[in-house]
Amino acid sequence: MNIKTATTDFPINRILAERFSPYGFGVRPVAEADICSLFEAARWAASSYNEQPWRYIVATKADPREFARLLACLVEANQAWAEAAPVLALGVVSLKFAKNNEANRAAVHDLGLASGNLSAEATARGLSVHQMIGILPDKARDAYQIPEHFEAWTALAIGYKADPKIMPEAFKERDLTPRQRKPLNEFVFTGEWGKSSPLVLNRLA
Repeated sequence: MNIKTATTDFPINRILAERFSPYGFGVRPVAEADICSLFEAARWAASSYNEQPWRYIVATKADPREFARLLACLVEANQAWAEAAPVLALGVVSLKFAKNNEANRAAVHDLGLASGNLSAEATARGLSVHQMIGILPDKARDAYQIPEHFEAWTALAIGYKADPKIMPEAFKERDLTPRQRKPLNEFVFTGEWGKSSPLVLNRLA
């Protein structure tokens, strides 16, 4: 088992257990057909009223100018490792419903679902995705003329994970550390806030 494969308390799909967000990416390019399939997976995510409020701006190293433009929309700390990825994308969201111009409270949630679909599809194809909130939304708006009521919210680095042994020391430890998560009893409640659900406690006992 890969060190990054989740050690779960209950059985889950292998794809979800194997998905993780690497800091190291190899030089191998991602095929255009695979990139299209990742966004096809995002396309079929659920959304409130089927609004599909997500938009993606994508750049690959096949076009160095566009790649540099998108890379510049990340905060400096993320640029340091994300520049190695062969594909970068910005996740942009419409904060208002198209049908009535009212605020869409589910918009960011729905963008997350779409990117979750994308990440799962990537894992199934042997690819990795590292999502990040550390971007420069105003710079992205200027760089891509993002219209009013839309906002750049996240970025995604996409590619084949690198062998941690050849990664810079600054990032190697992050990719070699086993994944950890809070146990279910800390976030699945019944009856009142903070009271662990017996559904969980009975099975963990």
